[in-house]
Order: sequence, then C-alpha cells, then structure tokens
Amino acid sequence: MFEVVEVKTRKDLRRFVAFPDELYRNCPQYVPALHANQLRLLTRGATLAYCSRKMWMVLDGNKVVGRICAIINPRYNERYQTRRVRFGWFDVIDDFEVARLLVGTAEAWAREQGMTEIHGPLHYNTLGRQGMLVEGFENVPPFNCLYNFPYYNDFMTRLGFVKECDWVQYKMVANHGVPDKARRVSRMVMERYNLHFGSLGRMKRNPELVRKFFRVCNESFASSVYNFVPYTDEEIDEEARTIRPFISDKASSLLFDEHDEIVAFGISFPSISRALQKAKGHLFPFGWFYLWRALQNFETTDLMINGAVPKWQNTGVSSVYYREMADKAIKLGSRWAISNPQIESNSAVNIWNSYEHECYMRRRCYIKSIK
Repeated sequence: MFEVVEVKTRKDLRRFVAFPDELYRNCPQYVPALHANQLRLLTRGATLAYCSRKMWMVLDGNKVVGRICAIINPRYNERYQTRRVRFGWFDVIDDFEVARLLVGTAEAWAREQGMTEIHGPLHYNTLGRQGMLVEGFENVPPFNCLYNFPYYNDFMTRLGFVKECDWVQYKMVANHGVPDKARRVSRMVMERYNLHFGSLGRMKRNPELVRKFFRVCNESFASSVYNFVPYTDEEIDEEARTIRPFISDKASSLLFDEHDEIVAFGISFPSISRALQKAKGHLFPFGWFYLWRALQNFETTDLMINGAVPKWQNTGVSSVYYREMADKAIKLGSRWAISNPQIESNSAVNIWNSYEHECYMRRRCYIKSIK
C-alpha cells in the first residue's frame, strides 16, 4: 500500500535527496548531484526568498519509491501573466500509480494556491536542472542537466501532459577549429569595433565584476531564453559562488569593447560528470579529489553559457568568441564539446552547423491544465 508523505523533517529531506542514488544505482549514465548542494537549494536557496514550494515522497512501507517538489514562482507568473505551478525533483520507480499519486498531490496543492496549469520538470528558475530527457538516453549528461529513465515520458502522457517546449543539446568535434571564412569574419569584427578579450581569472576575483557579468546575462537572455526570469542580486551571488571554482580563461572567452564594457561571453569548463559519478553525491572523503582531477582534463568540455549584450547581437561578435574558444580547445587537446540545452526554436542553434556535430540529447518541458 503506497503512502504519500510531505517532507517536513531533516531526516525526510535527506531521504528525499538520496532517493535517486538508489533508483539509478545500476544506471551508467546517471550523474548524481552533490547532496550538500541539494540540501542547501531545498532549504535556504536564494530563490526561496520569493518562491514557495512543497515536497512529497511516496513510501512503500518504509521504502521511498518516488519524490516530487511543487514550486510557485510569482515573478515568473507576473512576468508571463500566468498562474502556473512548476514541478521538479521528480523521480519515480517504474510504477504508474506512484507517478499518479505524486503528480496528483502536487496538482491538488497548486489548485489550493489558485494555480491553473502545471509544467515541468523545472527548477525554481533557469539556473537549475530542468527538462525531461526524451532522446539520448544512452549518453552521459553534463553535470547541470537531468537524467531520467524513458518510462517517465510515458507516465507524463498518461497523466494528460503535452509538450510545452523542447531543448536540444549537441555534441561537437572540438579539435577541428573554425572554418577560414568564420576566422576572417572574426578578425574583421574585432577590428571594426575595436574589441579585445578580458580575463575571467581577474573577473572571478572581483565580486562586483561577477555581479556585472550576471547583469549582462540578464540583459542577454531576457528575450532569447524561453521562460527566462531575470536573476535577483541574491541569486547572482549564489550562482557565482557555485561556478567560480570551475571557470577559468583556459576554455572560456570574455569579450570587451573599447570602453571595457562586456560585449559577449562564452563560458565552458571540463566535464565533471564522471567525477560526480565516482563521488556518489559527496565531496568527502574522495569526491573533492575526483573533481579536482576532472578539472585538469579538457578532453570533453561542457559549453555552459554563451551570449551577447542585446545591442551587440546580430553584429557578428559571436564569431569572435567562438573562434577564440575553438583555438583554445585545440591547444588544450579537447576532442569533444557538449552544448548546454537550447530551445529548439532559437535560431542561435544554427551556429553549430559550422562544426561537425550530432544531436546529443533532447529534453522536454511538459504542461497540463489543472482548472
């Protein structure tokens, strides 16, 4: 007999966070999140200053067999004039009844809060893991992306969900450089606008420069990233603390104009997915060593975020930082690069046509009316 329980105690929360470790124990593609990071996000993450959320587990006796988190982001609903609840941290054994109980419980709470639609899987905002995997189950995802079994999608369909959007990720050959034409365009753009490269190493040592960078991200993504909600200063500080140890000038690019204002950026770092698999959710006793060692190996790089300030979009500046990153990849001995999820309707994905590439993963956001 299944039982739905709300996560209220610290012990419940630890079981909630640890459940995927057991569910995916024999899955070679699954990449565990660090437990300490998950506990922080679920209890004192910066986004909780304005989001409300509830968490539930389904128990079979004393065994956890499913989990879900329902989130209401009022800034999202106000920006897009909706009344939506989002679900995340959704994991379930291969039993439709468990999925029905989890989603049904989240829907009931959402109706009580006046919501009319549910969609997901999503994080509090666009900074976290989101999108249910629908293609590419044989591949290992970047550390910041979800993995799930194929039957999850069958459950969504049976529960009445339909596609809201898809994000796609590509795998590129990283050691072939850019075409000669792109290199010529890059040089012309740099000379025409008097552009120059800056130092990420310098930026990450200066908290105010980091904040300035993320404010530029807010501007860049406001109209181009689906469902985007601008980051608050508190979210910026939190994200900066998270990614600062991983970024460097080795594989990334930061482009400035003649007035030392940020023009465009491309941030990437070595894949840490295999290291996180070895760490099994914990930095100690050996997880930190696996991560440190992974950060020295650039064979596969994850392309995390890239973009241009709105007034510089459609000027060709993307050719500049892509060329710089491609040259760095060759020097580092990189073989592969994995792109971050990009909405399938965004014409920016056409940039990958300049490289030898293949579709690596496809992720879906589902949506359903709960009126």
